Amino acid sequence: MKKQSDHLSPEQARQVSPASQPNHSILTVAENKLRAAQLRVTQARLDVLSVLLTQHRAMSHTEMQDALPQMDRVTLYRALDCLADAGLAHKITGDDRVFRFSTGSEDVIVGASLESLVINPVQHQHAHFKCTRCSKVFCLEQPAANDTLSDQLQVTLASTALKGFQSHDIELTIKGWCDRCNAL
Repeated sequence: MKKQSDHLSPEQARQVSPASQPNHSILTVAENKLRAAQLRVTQARLDVLSVLLTQHRAMSHTEMQDALPQMDRVTLYRALDCLADAGLAHKITGDDRVFRFSTGSEDVIVGASLESLVINPVQHQHAHFKCTRCSKVFCLEQPAANDTLSDQLQVTLASTALKGFQSHDIELTIKGWCDRCNAL
């Protein structure tokens, strides 16, 4: 069941600024990210990226549509795909055949400076947690370590009987109950 508090409108996104200085907004972060990716800055892309940057989980197209009711669904699809193609968001395919989108900044945005959100690229090869009750998907960011989960799985692949195989993408989903559903 969706709650209104799970979504932020672009106006609410403008009010949630990761920067310590009040004149910086999430829209500034979104605009800088679009420019750094050499994408044309459009209102649709700004609004979509702003909402994704303020979320603590991956969002489906339907949830994005609820957060941005003024945007038509085709424009929303195009903006989401553009952001995913540019590496500013990643598209997570669920076993329910629903695509969810995330910037991978779920834990970063709270304490990050404006500059680090713009300059540091998002690492998209990480595990996800899917709640089997509410179907929400959360990115599991790996703490700073010498070997990433992706690196560890590459070593595992190389050491198996599957000699000569080369992966280009790794998806790992842990299923269970999120903190909200577990408290019910």
